[in-house]
Amino acid sequence: MRIEAAFEGVRRIFLDTAPVVYLVEANPEFGALVQRTFQMMEEQGITTVASPVTLAECLVLPLRSQQVLAEQSFRVLLTETEGMSFVDIDAQIGAKAAALRGKYRLRLPDAFQIAVAVCSGCDGFLTNDRALKRVEELNVILLSDLVTSEGE
Repeated sequence: MRIEAAFEGVRRIFLDTAPVVYLVEANPEFGALVQRTFQMMEEQGITTVASPVTLAECLVLPLRSQQVLAEQSFRVLLTETEGMSFVDIDAQIGAKAAALRGKYRLRLPDAFQIAVAVCSGCDGFLTNDRALKRVEELNVILLSDLVTSEGE
């Protein structure tokens, strides 16, 4: 599916961890696709949303291996980028995560990610986790299903 078609009608999208990691680390398989996706979201004025779970998951490896530049890149992208909304987890999100975890048998981090997206008004969820496609509350967009208009 073309990126533009997948994002049709999406005005606010949650970023799961994988797309963020692929972008910052210039992943050989998905790096160019993610870069084009982020460019398209910026051009179309789509607000991107992330959570403390995204930040925590992204920082594990850089902190463990003392990669200061990678750590800074993740922090800046997720908490200081214009057009990016960083949503903290509160009691409402915690309760929604519990409901989603029960309904879909999600892992707790995934339940929190979906809950943040739903509670913050996202209409899309960008991930590469095929298991999350069963979530009905959002338009779950898989990177592995996307191609650019140039056919990349």
